[in-house]
Amino acid sequence: MDVGIVSYGGYVPRWRIRPQDIASTWGADGDAVSRGLNILSKSVPSPDEDVITISVEATRNLMKKVNIDPKDIGAIYVGSESHPYAVKPTATIVAEAIEASPNLTAADYEFACKAGTAAIQTCMGLVSSDMIKYGIAIGSDTSQGAPGDPLEYSASAGGGAFLIGKEDVVATINSTVSYTTDTPDFWRREGQTYPRHGGRFTGQPAYFKHVLTCAKRLFDETGTKPDDYDYAVFHQPNGKFPVSAGKKLGFSKEQIETGLLVPHIGNTYSGAVLLGLAGILDVAEPGSRIFAIGYGSGAGSDGFDITVNEPIKKIRTNNSPTIVEMVENANYIDYATYAKFRGKIRL
Repeated sequence: MDVGIVSYGGYVPRWRIRPQDIASTWGADGDAVSRGLNILSKSVPSPDEDVITISVEATRNLMKKVNIDPKDIGAIYVGSESHPYAVKPTATIVAEAIEASPNLTAADYEFACKAGTAAIQTCMGLVSSDMIKYGIAIGSDTSQGAPGDPLEYSASAGGGAFLIGKEDVVATINSTVSYTTDTPDFWRREGQTYPRHGGRFTGQPAYFKHVLTCAKRLFDETGTKPDDYDYAVFHQPNGKFPVSAGKKLGFSKEQIETGLLVPHIGNTYSGAVLLGLAGILDVAEPGSRIFAIGYGSGAGSDGFDITVNEPIKKIRTNNSPTIVEMVENANYIDYATYAKFRGKIRL
């Protein structure tokens, strides 16, 4: 393929809460929860943050890295399962915020946690066919977990944005594949505040079946093996699933650790793989090869084989913070503040 990543950006809220502070509210063993999920803390959006503000911040960080005219952006797609409006697109607000031309196509995507990777694939198709010059794909969430539910320990907030094009490509997307089935492991009906899930069913036959099958399809498509890659990033519902998936496929801890953000910021859902990939691009050298597999409940996986190019050095400036800097910029809050921020106290 002659298409790839021209720029990228991310955003992670600075507020954090530890599993121990959640567990103490419900009489659970916080240390055991933290070890079991391999999560030390998770990000929390402030009351004035939502998928729109997170998407705008991630996209503005993307734009700060490159000198392109926003009017050349022909598509903006925002993937999320927590769009603020049931009927009103997030993508149009992002377009307005970066002063893009109204002569563009825009839409909001939903596919649980893989809506952002689906947006990347859509932009790739439009750019490859020369229908547009640049497209922006965003994965962003302020994920929900009912009070006392296991999801409450991991569901967090954050987002990543990628500029897809053919010129000055900092990372070429060599190949992409997908694997999709009707596996109802996680869902939220219209009007419901919190999602429901199938408990351990979300591991098998949901997450692992789709991630591993998609990964093997990508190996077959590219004729590669784990040793051919410098980095690997997988969807991160917790800190154990992606490590286990990588190990099953033959990847080492060293290949996985750079993109593994969930122990520090929790599961950012649609933002998880995009933020992990952005974190890798912050440090990867030209010639590095990246293996990326997203996952969304319902269920499906998208896979990408990516090679980092020389222009990556040109966009590493101080204009926008690195992913690690955002992860490390943490302010911790107690459960009462967390409940207030997330609107968990309802009359």
